Amino acid sequence: MSDKIERIKCLIIGSGPAGYTAAIYAARADLKPVMYTGMEPGGQLTTTTEVDNFPGYPDGVDGPQMMVDLQKQAERFGTQVRIGMVTEVEFSDKVGGIHRACVDNSTWVEAETIIISTGATAKYLGLPSEQRLRGGGVSACAICDGFFYKGQDVAIVGGGDTAAEEATYLANICNKVTMLVRGDQMRASKAMQHRVTNTKNIDLRYNTEVDEVLGDQVVEGLRMLNNQTGEKEEIKITGMFIAIGHKPNTDIFKGKLDMDETGYLITKSKSTKTNIPGVYASGDVQDKIYRQAVTAAGTGCMAALDAERYLAEVESEEGEEVKTTKKVEA
Repeated sequence: MSDKIERIKCLIIGSGPAGYTAAIYAARADLKPVMYTGMEPGGQLTTTTEVDNFPGYPDGVDGPQMMVDLQKQAERFGTQVRIGMVTEVEFSDKVGGIHRACVDNSTWVEAETIIISTGATAKYLGLPSEQRLRGGGVSACAICDGFFYKGQDVAIVGGGDTAAEEATYLANICNKVTMLVRGDQMRASKAMQHRVTNTKNIDLRYNTEVDEVLGDQVVEGLRMLNNQTGEKEEIKITGMFIAIGHKPNTDIFKGKLDMDETGYLITKSKSTKTNIPGVYASGDVQDKIYRQAVTAAGTGCMAALDAERYLAEVESEEGEEVKTTKKVEA
């Protein structure tokens, strides 16, 4: 048995729209990409029942089915999709250097380029009723799923800018939006707070938390708890949106790649380049603003193109070095 470490031209860490799109472009560029899917193959969209805003699906598509379609397309061009999780990385800071990644704490592989598409995980409240009804009316993305609740009564949980923005978005299409803020004031910017308070069909509840989401198969109501008085109140809703933040899946890159204060990877302007040559970041792992499938796919394309150009430049430089060496020897 050989102990030789596998060398990969383009390693993609994580799946989802960003990873699969990167794989499609990298495979078509003959980079022979290898993808390790991570713990949640397909990413966040595998927990979404309907995707209605991704181009090319006029009748909408089931989230898991969309990921199957993207995987098949990536594999059609030669991508190796492997079930496994990258648990450790070692980066070279030299142009043309070889990076290393450990899969499932056991197997090391080497890579000339790495595309990171590990995504971000939405934060939930952790209530059993909330988890049970995910996909049945409980969502962490109002922009993605709000359309399905047009003209209905819904609730949103959170007090930051994202919650305020999503509350006003929902107010434009829903009959009534009940907004639950845990503290006695919102954390959102003053401009966003004014937007919420000036929207007539947003019922803003301070010092209020979710006690339980009501419903068997789908959301039918919400029991709220006033954390100051202990009083409980039930309201009828058909959808509940959680907007308390996301956690980027970047723990293994801490201290090795530049990231902001919340852990999102920092990429250089108008590119997917990280601070390490040959390492790129795409999708929600570096995007805390848009967080849409279509924007993730776009950055996946960019990452593959960045990797392709990087390898071409490295090969060109190595060729010039060989020519110079031969001239000197002659």
